[in-house]
Amino acid sequence: MFFQTPAILPALFAQLEWRISTVKKEIFLTFDDGPVPGPTDFVLKALQEYNAKATFFCIGDNVRKHPQVFQKIIQAGHSIGNHTFNHLKGWNYTTKEYLTNIVECAKQIQSAGDSQPLTVDRGLFRPPYGRITLDQIKSLKPDYRIIMWDVLTQDYSQSMDKEKCLKGSIRATRPGSIVVFHDSLKAERNLTHVLPKYLEHFAKEGFVFSAL
Repeated sequence: MFFQTPAILPALFAQLEWRISTVKKEIFLTFDDGPVPGPTDFVLKALQEYNAKATFFCIGDNVRKHPQVFQKIIQAGHSIGNHTFNHLKGWNYTTKEYLTNIVECAKQIQSAGDSQPLTVDRGLFRPPYGRITLDQIKSLKPDYRIIMWDVLTQDYSQSMDKEKCLKGSIRATRPGSIVVFHDSLKAERNLTHVLPKYLEHFAKEGFVFSAL
């Protein structure tokens, strides 16, 4: 199993963002599939302990169901990204269907955030499963930065050993890495074990955690 994205993918899809070019000890944490009561609250508390900022790629339907949890993310000063309304795998949908779902997510993010001062970048998008067609990329590029990843923690895998998840994620991370965790019920078992230890490890190494 790969924790770090194989170099061939950023080379083939250079129009997508896989890693941030930096000479600083800086890591860009991202969290997919929330907001969800429980996992998202855990993540926010862990990040606060290390003065860490992150980017949350939210599913629009989860924002609709859990607006109060979503507002906690905004209040904490994190960035928000679009992850479609229904967690669609782009390969299975026409470009029109896919874009319509993304617009629906964007509207929900706007609606749920109206009662808070939004300082978030709605121009961030991550395709669920990393599955997106070339036509969909072309259609999105004028309005969105399409964010992929340099490190996939695999916290969502039910067969992944917690310590293997931690060690593999640490080993794969380097300055400028865009790292994917999931604030979801599916990932909760690994997330609650790995994230605090991951933050502690890199904080001791002098890294800072920044939002996109």
